[in-house]
Amino acid sequence: MTDQTAVVVGVGAGLGLALVKAFANDGYTVFAGARKASALKELSAAKDERVIPVDVDATDPAQIDDLFAIAEKKAPLAVSIFNAGTFVRSNVVDTDPEAFERCWRTGCFGGFLVARAAARLMLKRSAGTIIFTGATASLRGGAGFVNLASPKFALRAVAQSVARELGPQGIHVAHVIIDGQINAARYAQLTCEHGADALLEPDAIAKAYVALHRQHRSAWTQELDLRPWTEKF
Repeated sequence: MTDQTAVVVGVGAGLGLALVKAFANDGYTVFAGARKASALKELSAAKDERVIPVDVDATDPAQIDDLFAIAEKKAPLAVSIFNAGTFVRSNVVDTDPEAFERCWRTGCFGGFLVARAAARLMLKRSAGTIIFTGATASLRGGAGFVNLASPKFALRAVAQSVARELGPQGIHVAHVIIDGQINAARYAQLTCEHGADALLEPDAIAKAYVALHRQHRSAWTQELDLRPWTEKF
């Protein structure tokens, strides 16, 4: 067990939970942040003293700063992962302006807040890893996905800017493009149609995040794209 902490913002039953478990299994005390983290049955069922659920709004600067301060007080912060996002599919003519802004605030502004809070702590030691979760929409916008492409495009730009600024100061910044559907019950039909491993397995993705954190600084990855073997690109 390491005497360092990891913070994951945007924890849900899928990838977020897998990330928490992966870094906890790697020996870190993991602060699992979500709007209703304390109500997540998967976290309470884990009964792992290395996993600490924290209710936090990713778009609230004060709440994000408090979360990272709590983590740092427990032990030096080593890993920060931004995995939050929200999406309401709609045609551009029917898109509600408030919904558009809410998606951007959660998916991009929240990422900036998390990166800022993590950087302020990591710069003290010139060490640490900051990872952002992206998507297919980080690279191209699709019809009906204006609410997703906008924050994901912007988050990628944030990741690149932060990487260029902090990399020379010893902090590894990476952006992971999740190019495909993550395995969940609602996508069971895809598995039936295309066979095993047609969807991204959350645990497999999480292992890639751990590998990113472990990379030697002489060969850092800034952007990594992950997709199932059946996915066309």
